[in-house]
This record gives sequence, structure tokens and C-alpha cells, in this order.
Amino acid sequence: MDHHEGLRETYAGEWQGLTNAEIRARYPEQYEAWAKGEPVRRGGGELATEVADRSVPVVLAAVEKLPVDGTLVVVSHGGTIRTMIGRLLGMEADLWERFGGLSNCCWSVLGQGTRGWRLLEHNAGTLPQPVIGDET
Repeated sequence: MDHHEGLRETYAGEWQGLTNAEIRARYPEQYEAWAKGEPVRRGGGELATEVADRSVPVVLAAVEKLPVDGTLVVVSHGGTIRTMIGRLLGMEADLWERFGGLSNCCWSVLGQGTRGWRLLEHNAGTLPQPVIGDET
């Protein structure tokens, strides 16, 4: 297993560590623009396209090393994964938010076809449920 700096969470500058209410109170114009889907450097941080610029090459380099019919598992943060998916699918950046958030412990599945990458599953999976009789 390798750790890659390119797969880190989106850097949100001065928004880092703030609650949604604090961000709205301190940066109302930036927040409003971001909420409308405009490309915004939240708190002076990264644009979604910059996150894709640093994360997608990590994924593509790993894919190149896979054996035939191999599987690559990429673990990262929801926002970073969303930008990777959008870029790999060739979508315009203003459409990436349409994927919605990626819930904790869930995953997306992409596959390569003759016409490029395809989204096979998004936000899939559930947390394990207790088995009947395992109650303590």
C-alpha cells in the first residue's frame, strides 16, 4: 500500500476547521458563490480542478502498473474522489458536484471500456449490520 500526497483532501484555506455556520458568517460572498457552483478558492484554498490536476495522475500512474484485469483500490476523501471521477469521465468541472457527496465507508467503481472510463457504481455500500444472535 502506498501513500500519495496527491490523494489528500481538498485544501480549504481559511475555511479549514470551521463549521458550516462559521463559514457562512465569516465568508458570506465566497460561500454564496461556492454554493451556486462557481469555481471558488474557498478561504484561499484549492479549486476543484487543481485537486483533479494532482490526484488523477496518481491514479493513472497506478493503473498503468496493473496486471491485465487487475483491480486498483484508491482510498481518499469524498471531494477528492468526486473530482477524480469527473475528470476521468471527461466531464466539465461545473458538473462534478452532480455526483453528490460520497458517504463514509462507501465507494465508487469505475471501469475502462473501449470509449474510455465509465462509472459503474457511485456511493455504494453499507456498513455491516449485526448478525442475528450476535447481540451482547
